[in-house]
Amino acid sequence: MKWVALVTWVLTAGGGFVMLGLWLKHGGMQQGDEPGDRIRPARILGHFGLAATGLVLWIIYVASDSDALAWIAFVLLAIVALMGFSMLAIWLRQRSREPIVAAPAGVGPGDGPAEQRFPVPIVAGHGLLAATTLVLVLLVALGVGD
Repeated sequence: MKWVALVTWVLTAGGGFVMLGLWLKHGGMQQGDEPGDRIRPARILGHFGLAATGLVLWIIYVASDSDALAWIAFVLLAIVALMGFSMLAIWLRQRSREPIVAAPAGVGPGDGPAEQRFPVPIVAGHGLLAATTLVLVLLVALGVGD
């Protein structure tokens, strides 16, 4: 089961990396000081950094089978999940009150929150894989399926 958790974590990270790239490409860093309900740089970069750290620890856990590493990775992942839920809430609030219009070519970063460029299937897939990963990591840390 620890290998399945690793695969789901890597797939989740792939979707997150795509969204981070879109956020950066569409001016997310520059929009951090703008007023309004936005995903701020500290939140998205913290989410990314903690998730990446947890993934590295999980890889080390898979190689070493250290129970302590499994629990540390789980705690990090739980924090990452809370941060992710907060960003999802911001994203959903934005979508409920702002019309989503595809920007024409050449339109710059100041044209709405950068996170509104996230494709819905990637957001949904990232969330489902993240929830699956969280459950799998918890089960492995508890010793289920050894």
